Amino acid sequence: MALGLCYDGSAWHGWQTQPSGRTVQDQLEKALAQFLAVPTATICAGRTDTGVHALNQVVHLDTQAQRSAESWVRGLNALLPASISVQWAQAVSADFNARFSAQNRRYIYVVRNTRVRSPLVHQRVGWVFRPLCLPSMQAAAQLLIGTHDFSAFRSAECQAASPIRTLTQLTIHHSNEWFVFEFEANAFLHHMIRNLMGTLIFVGLKRQPASWVTELLSAQDRSKAAPTFAADGLYLAGVDYPAEFDLPRLSSLELAQAHLGINWKSF
Repeated sequence: MALGLCYDGSAWHGWQTQPSGRTVQDQLEKALAQFLAVPTATICAGRTDTGVHALNQVVHLDTQAQRSAESWVRGLNALLPASISVQWAQAVSADFNARFSAQNRRYIYVVRNTRVRSPLVHQRVGWVFRPLCLPSMQAAAQLLIGTHDFSAFRSAECQAASPIRTLTQLTIHHSNEWFVFEFEANAFLHHMIRNLMGTLIFVGLKRQPASWVTELLSAQDRSKAAPTFAADGLYLAGVDYPAEFDLPRLSSLELAQAHLGINWKSF
């Protein structure tokens, strides 16, 4: 069975289970144990960190239970905290694996660029109070697309065997005070997007030229890049799978509009 999860990560210590129990995985497996009356392990694609949100995180589990899709959604949501919700449920073949069948991961980072912060979107969007230069950030983004050694943008705790990743999309949308950064890659390193965001914001603030990102890629030194940006505005927007699995897929902006209530029509 595959599930699509949406959650506000502000109160949680990321996806992966921890002794404290304050993770999304712990809460989902607690609900599953009640719903199925048996302990049930889960596997996901795109393990999120503390404070990071999700619009459509895909999880799978092995079960012999025969329930309708609506029963899975309603039943689990009745047992989950208000900040976590199952959006859809779908039976999948035995060869499906949420992690290893995944082809691409998609994230968005939402930034509100205003002089004064809004408490109504606290911990749900990033905030920058100085004006951002869109053309400069777009120029820097183009230099980051492709297959690179992203050592300058991985955390010291990153356990990935290789820093080589293929960034297939980095698009920046702008409307009024809103900036939405779309990222897509085969996989991401630990804190990679937040570190890229810190660098793009530096460029947007004219603290560095767009060409600086090329220097950082060549240097392969995390200490030379900008500080890690806040987790507040980061959302796992979706995971792409082969068409044969026929899983639900919405665009990142459609999901953001549905869950964040921001009108993206002018993007």
